[in-house]
Amino acid sequence: MQTITTIAQLRAALREAPRPIGFVPTMGYLHEGHLSLARRARAECAFVVMSIFVNPTQFGPQEDFDRYPRDLPRDIRLAEQVGVDLIFAPPVEEMYPAGFSTYVEVGGVTARWEGERRPGHFRGVATVVLKLFNQVQPDRAYFGEKDYQQLQVVKKMVRDLDLQVEIVGCPIVREEDGLAMSSRNVYLSPEQRRAATVLYRALQRGRELAAQGEREVACLLEGMRAVLRSEPLVQEDYLAIVDPASLEPLEQVAGPARILIAGRVGGVRLIDNMPLE
Repeated sequence: MQTITTIAQLRAALREAPRPIGFVPTMGYLHEGHLSLARRARAECAFVVMSIFVNPTQFGPQEDFDRYPRDLPRDIRLAEQVGVDLIFAPPVEEMYPAGFSTYVEVGGVTARWEGERRPGHFRGVATVVLKLFNQVQPDRAYFGEKDYQQLQVVKKMVRDLDLQVEIVGCPIVREEDGLAMSSRNVYLSPEQRRAATVLYRALQRGRELAAQGEREVACLLEGMRAVLRSEPLVQEDYLAIVDPASLEPLEQVAGPARILIAGRVGGVRLIDNMPLE
């Protein structure tokens, strides 16, 4: 497995790479969620590229860019174990050289939820993903459904800009107690870690109520909020049932839908989601 740090090295290395090329963009500090994407890419593609880049443009001024967990040697070992062929781990100045001033804005699906709570976040995401697509030129790119709104943003950008890459969404990978795997889970104290599972339990309650025949979104949300209120260490940021493509909130569940949830556990902000039929 190669590990390279410049765009020129990347393009040279990929010149003779067999097709199809599968691409797994990450911010590193790999966990089983990331590794499941790499395994899927390995199973479906002749050559697998993983990027490891903590992207500063998707962090707000009061967010955790400086303390975001990083361990490149560990990431390299884990990536090699699941069959990644090449790691691209550029420094910030390689991705955003002096004078950089061009950004990508995706409308519509960015208006609510994470986009509303984190102004500029999706501009940073779309910009870095488009740059990486241009650099890697993959046939398929693999994203986890844990960041569900991000997945929809990337899909819309690919459609709107006629990019020749297939976006593959992959299921959320969870801990045994249901907590969605996230690099930020490392910030949680043992007590906070136990409390954080209430996000998953609230999602499960929504699914249970829908399975019992409840179709009114207001009633489903109230049932989920009752679960959230049972855990005082967790503060709701938002809870919504939305159209799975547009992410607009629904009043009734009459077809496929998605439950979105975000909460704060101490100083740690976590997101999760679940499909609802």
